[in-house]
Amino acid sequence: MRAFIQKSVLFLVIAFCLFYLITRPADAANAVRGFFGAFESLFTFFATLASG
Repeated sequence: MRAFIQKSVLFLVIAFCLFYLITRPADAANAVRGFFGAFESLFTFFATLASG
């Protein structure tokens, strides 16, 4: 039963992402840029710490 619930939730999450991407591509692009921007900020933070 647990595997069924996990697969169902995964399917719903993927379906929502596809729906969001198709209906609002500009907002989806901004979300992806923000996600990767967070990684860039973390990299900059740790690089600054390492350089002293």
